[in-house]
Amino acid sequence: MKLLIDADFTVYKCCAAAETEIDFGDDVIVVTSKFSEAYACVMREIKKIQRHFGSFDDIILFFSSPDNFRKKIQGDYKGHRNRKKPCAYKRVINKLKTEFEVITMPTLEADDAMGIYATKYPGNIIVSPDKDMRQIPGMLYNLEESTLIKPEEGAKWHLVQSAAGDNTDGYSGIPGIGIKRATQMFEEKGWSWKTLRDAFKEKGLSEDIALMNARLAKILTTDDYDHEKGEPVLWSPKADYCINS
Repeated sequence: MKLLIDADFTVYKCCAAAETEIDFGDDVIVVTSKFSEAYACVMREIKKIQRHFGSFDDIILFFSSPDNFRKKIQGDYKGHRNRKKPCAYKRVINKLKTEFEVITMPTLEADDAMGIYATKYPGNIIVSPDKDMRQIPGMLYNLEESTLIKPEEGAKWHLVQSAAGDNTDGYSGIPGIGIKRATQMFEEKGWSWKTLRDAFKEKGLSEDIALMNARLAKILTTDDYDHEKGEPVLWSPKADYCINS
């Protein structure tokens, strides 16, 4: 059993915390950072996760590729997140590569790489605070509690996120619909592509918009990835797509 850790989150947080601004006046402000502090913070976070599970020797750290296939689906996907990475970010990652197994897959986010690995090699534990990972069947530790995600629960969560959207990632979903209302809608009308498509149409949005949101929301599994070509297989539901409760 391995711990599959969303290291994007941890490294970004620690490197940002290690930054210091120096104001020289005359319109000059310099940002500095101590690599040792940033790296020590990351190691503390990893060891904290290890202790939670009674120590683990097998750890894989996942990072996002600088290229993102979702930008081909929607050009401004995560466009508001174009802030440069904090100081020491790349250097910390390079150091981690000497200590741990590190996986970055071309054009994929860390979430997708974890989803593919976890479903190709079931029985491991995903460690991530990102609610997106509730789509992936298996054990999920969100840094507060562990939850066993069943396949049908993961598929339902994908539909909910497709409807509710995610402002953090930059896709809007159905106007006026949040997680709670989306869940209630599917409970009442059925967990199906038809329910999702019709909800978009009721707001004057086309089936293409519904599909775009569903594709942006989908965290890849091993079945959503062409391992020979090294590229994602975009989500395309059949007209009668329905999740059995």
